[in-house]
Amino acid sequence: MTPLPDGPSQRIREDDRNTAVQRVRDAYAEEHISHEEMDELLHRVLTAKTHDELVSALVSLPAEDAGTTSTIGAANGRIQRRGAWRVPRTLKVESAFGRVHLDLSRAVIDHPVVDIELQLGTGGAKITVPRDAVVEVDDLRTEWKDSRYKPRRRPHPGGPTIRITGAMGFGRLKIRHARR
Repeated sequence: MTPLPDGPSQRIREDDRNTAVQRVRDAYAEEHISHEEMDELLHRVLTAKTHDELVSALVSLPAEDAGTTSTIGAANGRIQRRGAWRVPRTLKVESAFGRVHLDLSRAVIDHPVVDIELQLGTGGAKITVPRDAVVEVDDLRTEWKDSRYKPRRRPHPGGPTIRITGAMGFGRLKIRHARR
């Protein structure tokens, strides 16, 4: 689940609820809980109003799989991912010098929300997202140039949410939606 805000009684976001529902379903699929327990936990997750209620509903589940976070790094050179690759829930990209190109248009995205954390020194980044993706770049800090992203006029429902955070030194982030 995404990191919880400082105020534990703060209202939850829809993507946090979706992540919690997925955790309950995964626990049932992996036979950690019974069908009745799954029904009860799903009811608690879907009716939760605050983070405290959501956390208390999930406390009996096994810890999340550590494999949902992946780090790609390079001191210098190019970082590139394209084709049919599996996107983790959280992807950290670290590069001191060099360009980054992430193409998620044909990637396998298993999560409703994907967090991409960029820690880039010198060099730009280009991210191609699926046509139906919703992109959030509000928490990305840039030192030199602003990111270049034009949201779709008519978003397609049902796509993943791609949240891009982190910091970029000298370089520009270009985000575009796949054409087909």
